[in-house]
Amino acid sequence: MTTETGLRSTADSVPLDWGAVAAYLAEHGHRLQTDPPPRQFAGGLANLNYLIQMDGKPAVLRRPPMGELPAGAFDMAREFRILSRLPDALPFIARGLHLCDDPSIIGQRFQIIEYRPGLVIREHLPPELAHRPEIGARLSTMLLETIAAIHAVDTKAVGLDDLGRPEGFLARGVSGWRKRGLAAQEDGTDALHHEVGAWLEQHIVPDGPPGLLHNDFKLNNIILNPDDLSPRAVVDWDQGTRGDPLFDFATLLSYWIHADDPPAMHDMAQMPAVEACLCSRQEAVAAYAKLSGRDMSDFRFHRVLAMYKLAVIFLQLGLRYRTGVTQEPRYAPLTGIGTGILEFTHEIAQGRAF
Repeated sequence: MTTETGLRSTADSVPLDWGAVAAYLAEHGHRLQTDPPPRQFAGGLANLNYLIQMDGKPAVLRRPPMGELPAGAFDMAREFRILSRLPDALPFIARGLHLCDDPSIIGQRFQIIEYRPGLVIREHLPPELAHRPEIGARLSTMLLETIAAIHAVDTKAVGLDDLGRPEGFLARGVSGWRKRGLAAQEDGTDALHHEVGAWLEQHIVPDGPPGLLHNDFKLNNIILNPDDLSPRAVVDWDQGTRGDPLFDFATLLSYWIHADDPPAMHDMAQMPAVEACLCSRQEAVAAYAKLSGRDMSDFRFHRVLAMYKLAVIFLQLGLRYRTGVTQEPRYAPLTGIGTGILEFTHEIAQGRAF
């Protein structure tokens, strides 16, 4: 969901049965152009996104990754429900246009989303933004104001007040990520998983007032207006739910690296926080507290839980490579990165890092 410079070549795109997609869409009153064939967007290690031409207009076809999927992950129906309603409250949400709930068409459910071109900043700042002294402050403010706006949405007003299960959200997060962590752990790290998991169980806090959560909010999930770096679209809502917004904010902070963070935090290459000179994590917490009015006194718990989740996600992706589900070279280092993030999570839990 970027500009065409962010597209793979046809040869490098993961192939789909575009004839089957076209026939399916024709049955639902839509016309898919297949010559030239759609091309896959570059970037990302999970869901597959393609620029298509439907009914004479550009759109995005989005489907889960190939292979067996973890239970509850990559939920196209959940994401489509959010994207078909949330644009009524927030201008920076691309609207969902169609959900295919039949996995037999291409092997998984898929959805079609409004196309919004723009700038996506991935692991590095683009050359045209590098060395501009105001970029760090501008991007920091944009990230914090955007996530605060998401958390302030009146979910009842947009018909999402029954999304998720906010009651017990944090407790379920602890137990669920502990189980996933043990299933995906690297050999020899059992004690580390146990220590972090035990800390989380011993320090769990009550759920805060519920809000809408993106659950993977970070810079490369935002399509920006290249002129003023305002958000044109926040994407990747397949984990969206309702729960404690401090966990969602902690998820953003887990990608917000400092120069002196351990190598794994830099190796994950998710947000160019150091390169862009984003504000410090401590400053981000203070700014979010002011924007949201939320009490941050128990925030270390949310921070550790979000960091543990991040470690487990990298371990799960690494497991796909270790077990041969994928041979894509980008997956090869992910197990080591996940374990490195886990070690840093332990340091945060013990108060030796923030």
